[in-house]
Amino acid sequence: MKRMSSIVFALALATATVLLAQDQPIFKSSVRTVPIYATVVDAGGRLAPDLERGDFSILDNGKPVELSLFSNESQPFSAVVMLDTSASMTANLKLLNRAAEQFLLRLLPVDRAQVGAFNDKIQLSGTFTNNRDELIGALNDLYFGNPTRLNDGIAAGLDALQGIDGRRVVIVFTDGEDTSSRLGFKSVMERARDEEVMVYSIGLESEYFNGVRVVRSRPSRDLKKISDETGGGYFELLKTADLAPTFTRVAQELRSQYLIGFAPATLDGKVHKLEVKVGRPGMTVRARKSYLAAPDKSS
Repeated sequence: MKRMSSIVFALALATATVLLAQDQPIFKSSVRTVPIYATVVDAGGRLAPDLERGDFSILDNGKPVELSLFSNESQPFSAVVMLDTSASMTANLKLLNRAAEQFLLRLLPVDRAQVGAFNDKIQLSGTFTNNRDELIGALNDLYFGNPTRLNDGIAAGLDALQGIDGRRVVIVFTDGEDTSSRLGFKSVMERARDEEVMVYSIGLESEYFNGVRVVRSRPSRDLKKISDETGGGYFELLKTADLAPTFTRVAQELRSQYLIGFAPATLDGKVHKLEVKVGRPGMTVRARKSYLAAPDKSS
């Protein structure tokens, strides 16, 4: 009889506990961290490596948020280097390859990369690796074509980076406008923003003979837009001699960026504006300008 009373009491207690729990509000906390990679330069354009946590502030849709993440140590990255090998680049492809080598030579063992090309086709080396000799060798396998599928080339880089953890970067070079992509620029830029991929762009003004006359090309204006939006850098060059130093500069910036972040107060599925500020005078900061407040992003 006592045993039966104990069972009845236990069942009653369990039922009361369930009912009490149903009456309590359920609080769900977000573990989502919005990572921001920030490049800071001084008034002379030199990288500033000695800033501290308190030097940074972040505004999310205009409202200050508390930094929950800060690191001034070099972070590993996965990069896709996409090169324009359309007809206008025929005379300069060797110079371009040697310039891209300067970036690849500065990869650390913790970094990984692929190389690729876009013209009338899209080409990728296939697998991410930290083997610099293998990557440099793959540059020589890139082929020529005629039109310039710039948007599709960037999208191919985004495709390759899907599912990879950590900092992800697309480095794109072109000397002209997009002429035949299947994808529109807006959709590619929004995808880079939503997938939190940093895009570095290098544009070159060049002259080439199109079979009839000498044509002067200008790099697409969209390059600067996507780099500004995603926090990468944009470099517009007037001479091929600047190619190698610019690819070197990209590598230096990636090695010198600050990693900061915050936990958003709300994950409403909307695009939020971001503003990163540095308190020290004379400093300029470059970082992505927005993020998608979605709960399915990895921390």
